[in-house]
Amino acid sequence: RVNPNILLMMIRRLLATSARSTFLICPASLKGNGVKAASNIAIQTGARAAAGFKYPISTPRPFSAKVVIKSDDGHEEELPPSLPPPPRRKGESERDRLLESLPVTFADISRANVAIRDGVIRTTCKKSYFLSELLGANIFLKTEFQQFTGSFKERGARNAILTLLREQGEESLKQSGVIAASAGNHALALAYHGKDLGVPVTVVMPTVAPLAKVDKCRKFGAKVIIKGAHIGEAKEFAEELIASENQSYVNGYDDPPIIAGAGTIGIEMIEDVPDLDAVVVPIGGAGLIAGIACAVKTLKPSAKVYGVEPEFAASYTEALKAGKPVPAHVTPTLADGLAVPVVGPHAFEVARHYVDECVTCTEKEVSLAILRLIENEKMVVEG
Repeated sequence: RVNPNILLMMIRRLLATSARSTFLICPASLKGNGVKAASNIAIQTGARAAAGFKYPISTPRPFSAKVVIKSDDGHEEELPPSLPPPPRRKGESERDRLLESLPVTFADISRANVAIRDGVIRTTCKKSYFLSELLGANIFLKTEFQQFTGSFKERGARNAILTLLREQGEESLKQSGVIAASAGNHALALAYHGKDLGVPVTVVMPTVAPLAKVDKCRKFGAKVIIKGAHIGEAKEFAEELIASENQSYVNGYDDPPIIAGAGTIGIEMIEDVPDLDAVVVPIGGAGLIAGIACAVKTLKPSAKVYGVEPEFAASYTEALKAGKPVPAHVTPTLADGLAVPVVGPHAFEVARHYVDECVTCTEKEVSLAILRLIENEKMVVEG
């Protein structure tokens, strides 16, 4: 049996050294009021991360003003209020503080990695002999098309639904459901994992959405609404339905849980290829590259992260020029899944601090990449 006074003093000392700490307290080591007091001090002094929450670095965490310990014999003892943490941890730079204030941090990605691991496939990251020979470098391919619905979108979709279930409660979310706008992959992922987790899903898909994906969404039990000439118009219509349908909107590339879910790919890349030098990631709404870049740069700062987007839908490049997300001119492209007119503000805020460079590619280069993968790797993938 541990003296609750000693335990509480230990917690105070630990909290005074870190503004963002999470502690696991084993109730079996305490009895009576000691358990209650320990729980109170953990909650009041900012260990909300254990429940899936985090404080922005710019917001001071609350501190307990007073804690009263009552022993088994009825004696009460008042402990002094907890001390605030130092303004900066030892060795912490201004950049560290900036990165911790972003909409998505590596801590969010790590939590997502644990949350979704039983519901998604841990895809391989294997070396391509033919592409390595062709390019004169060791080329590894992360085969996310092996997910059940065919894309990486499953990671973010599952993490987003699990986050909403935790925040809103299972009974509430399973009655109201979620809604999203998507041309295909996000809709499929949300429909599949919504069915698996018992949450109703509504997807608004533009008229250009592939019929095969529309049909699969319906087979997964989702309510499908065809509306809009492109994803932007579909999104506008979906947002109009939120109030009337009382549903939670899940942005396919900009919601923090979506970005964090995508970032789990970066963790797996580092685990499978720990000595990697560079990562190349496609860019649509920028959620994928934001998550992967955050994970890769955190685990291996020396690695380079390069983004690639079609020149017919260069929304991230336009955002970099303007310093913020702005509408880009989008024309039909083979990379239809990347044809997003405006990158997400959350995704862009994270990506621009981690991504080293972004390049555009032509339609010819996209078609050749598809062909090379079919010929050399026997992989059939999207543009």
